[in-house]
Amino acid sequence: MSLSIGIVGLPNVGKSTLFNALTRKGVLIANYPFATIDPSVGVVAVPDFRLDRLSEMSNSEKKIPAAIEFVDIAGLVKGASEGEGLGNQFLSHIREVDAIAEVVRIFDDEDVHHVAGSVDPRYDIEVIDLELVQADVQTAQKRLERVSRDSKSGDKSFIAEKGALEKVLSLLSAGKPARMVTLTDEEQKSIYALHLLTMKPILYILNRKNGAINIDAEGAHRWRELQDFFESSGSPHVFLDAGIENDLSDVHADEKADFRRELGVSEDGLDALIKKAYELLNLISFFTTGKDETRAWTIGKDSKAPEAGAAIHTDFRDKFIRAEVIRWDTLLEAGSWAKAREKGVLRTEGREYVVQDGDVMEFLHS
Repeated sequence: MSLSIGIVGLPNVGKSTLFNALTRKGVLIANYPFATIDPSVGVVAVPDFRLDRLSEMSNSEKKIPAAIEFVDIAGLVKGASEGEGLGNQFLSHIREVDAIAEVVRIFDDEDVHHVAGSVDPRYDIEVIDLELVQADVQTAQKRLERVSRDSKSGDKSFIAEKGALEKVLSLLSAGKPARMVTLTDEEQKSIYALHLLTMKPILYILNRKNGAINIDAEGAHRWRELQDFFESSGSPHVFLDAGIENDLSDVHADEKADFRRELGVSEDGLDALIKKAYELLNLISFFTTGKDETRAWTIGKDSKAPEAGAAIHTDFRDKFIRAEVIRWDTLLEAGSWAKAREKGVLRTEGREYVVQDGDVMEFLHS
């Protein structure tokens, strides 16, 4: 499953520093058919201790994690929707990703110039969000003009699309993202091909800086305004220090914990970001394990067994008979797949089974 998240942000917010740190956590791209050699794309492993434990149990020769592509998208400036800066090139790159990670600077530092002259994270979010909204207005209006003509034929698909576009434009005209609109399944499908920017899920990355004045620690009006925005919008967000994460990328894993304690950073910010991004896309992992390899497979939440099997090979979907399933921790308790079978803790599930996060599975097909 090809998954990509575009990293966006104003100039000098730490976007490139974050991307550099992420790419150093990259995985062997040969294991991922969707992977690219494009230098602006990094294939990053989804951290999962369950994969480590299962691999140890099976004494696997290979361990292959789930992965996400992060795309470093050129810095956005005010007026991009009108062609300022890289303008249309920037916006076209966002259309190709599944979700957006917006880096927001929340530190003051005189040595790092801010494009607006001063640091105001709520304003920065408004600038980028408004550019995305305005770009979507142009896309939706242009499409609506054509669909309005075509819908006069009575074609139900054009009528559904016209209704969807009118609902979307009503929100966009009020400065609100398209993801807030309520559409029927038919309406949703009718506008999918437009790849509206504000229809994509968004994760805000709040970039602190060690040794600088961080507004969350300051707790003044800028921080309160940002908190109010997250509370009212329900937008997911994570904190990290891109500079520290980049510096620690070259440090041996055994020494990282000590460095983090010295720097007062309690958790791995990149791991937290990657996990949050995975959740943002409404994804889960199931596992296969054996002597050759232990692997985490990415599927959408609520996927049924044949759909999960298709992540491995289309035969497991098209010729599905049944699957043997066990929770990862129950398998570890048993000690091996063979012992789990002896103890009777393996379950046999049919094509209607909804796969759960953490399932370990073997598929049988005709």
